[in-house]
This record gives sequence, C-alpha cells and structure tokens, in this order.
Amino acid sequence: MKTVAIVLAAGSGSRMNSDVKKQYMEIGGKPLIYYSLRAFEESIIDDIVLVVSRGDIDYVRKEIVEKYKFDKVTAIVEGGLYRYHSVRLGLEAADPACDYAFIHDGARPFVNRDIIMRSLHAVKEFGACVVGMPVKDTIKIADDKGFAASTPDRAHTWLIQTPQVFSFKMILELYQRLDREEGELMARGINITDDAMVVEYYTDKKIKLVEGSYTNIKITTPDDIPAAEAILNG
Repeated sequence: MKTVAIVLAAGSGSRMNSDVKKQYMEIGGKPLIYYSLRAFEESIIDDIVLVVSRGDIDYVRKEIVEKYKFDKVTAIVEGGLYRYHSVRLGLEAADPACDYAFIHDGARPFVNRDIIMRSLHAVKEFGACVVGMPVKDTIKIADDKGFAASTPDRAHTWLIQTPQVFSFKMILELYQRLDREEGELMARGINITDDAMVVEYYTDKKIKLVEGSYTNIKITTPDDIPAAEAILNG
C-alpha cells in the first residue's frame, strides 16, 4: 500500500490583507505551511506533493522543504487558476503506483496523526472519505434575496474540513475528466468547491464522513491568526 498527500499551498491569501502570502505567514515562529507538512512527514504517509503559487517553487524548496528537512516531499509543482486545477496538477505529479491520495489544504495547520489514521482506515474500507465535524450552530439555507428559505436538521449537518481521501486511481481519473469538461460545467453554473463534489458529481459512490477536530481550522482572514496561535500554545 502506498499513500500520497497532496498539500495545496497555491492560494493568494487576498483576504489576509498582507503582502506575505498566508501560507508563508508565521505562527509560532514557523511558516503556516510548515505545520501540515510536518504532520504528514511524521505520519504513515509515504510521499508528499506540494502545490504552490506560480514562481514560488525555488523559494519553497530552499526555505521550507530543505530548511526543515521534509524528506517525504517528492515533488513541488505550480498550481492552477482554481483549486481544482491545483489538485489535478498535484495528483498528476504523484507516483501513479499510489493507492490512496490525501488532499489537504495547506492553510489547515492542525491536521494531526489521529485524523490521518482515522482517514486511512475509512478510505481503505469505503474508497472515499472526508474529514469534518458535526455543526454546533443552527444552519439556514438562504434564497436569492437573502431571506431564510429552509432549516436543515442540525443532527445531519457537518462542517467539512480536509484531508479528503480517495482511491488514487479513481480521484485522478475524475479530476482529469473534470478538466476535459470544465467548460460545460461552468456553462451550467456548477461550482466545484471541494474534492468530494467531484466524486458526488460524476459517481454514485457514497463518501464516508470521518471525525476531524474543531481545532482543525482553516486560516483565511487576519482574525484567524490569534486563534491559531492560541491552539498552537495549547
């Protein structure tokens, strides 16, 4: 069995209001991307493919991969215009002999060994799983004019995180199909926002929900930095 982690760090971080891309902003004295890379480096994952912004490959190789001795990083590739482009490029850079792909947002620094192991057990059994947590708050579905249209049962709503984990061959083939049919999907107004949606759109395969952690937050805005520091400091 061989596993690969596709770690996405190609975003611009425009909502951070900073000249420094969020994946390179420091928390606890280390770049944000360091923490998820370390988690996969110290786990059962065999290979790591790091997807970065255009022009950042040399910087990331020297200042992050080599500096912190992330020996499992087998490839660093440039991402695409949208997240799903970056995922496909990352998958295509991985060893085709891989059995399972863990797709993870590099802006989630608090993925850990337990989450990775739970995901591995689930993907081996079900072929597809996503990490998340049950929603604590009541959720409202809004209509086009900003009014509450419906209220889903909170007992059946989850906040989805990453990693999202799949049979490697399946998810690679589906992303390559998505690439071929991208124009058609855009014309139909279909917006792919996570990896599970690709599986849901093209197949009838059920995706297992796996418990992550409420601390497995995504760093998106400046308000998230103090929260990340607090989690890091225990």
